[in-house]
Amino acid sequence: MPGALSQQAGCRPGEIYDLKGLNCPLPVLRARKRLSAMPPGSRLWIETTDPLALIDIPAFCSEHGHRLLESTACGEGHRFLIKRA
Repeated sequence: MPGALSQQAGCRPGEIYDLKGLNCPLPVLRARKRLSAMPPGSRLWIETTDPLALIDIPAFCSEHGHRLLESTACGEGHRFLIKRA
């Protein structure tokens, strides 16, 4: 389900925000809303199938002072790990 949120298992801390199936500009808008509700220093994994996310997510992080810690292609989309400013 687009927009679903869960805890990630494993050694890399952070929540997973499933934005697969959403197209520009929705992944960035939803990520911004979710990050604004999180305390500074929190980590959020974003999963998306939007091909423009490769441009939009790094630009969003740069504009808002967040750190893009990781960007990975997976399956039919991408995963981004963002550390909230």
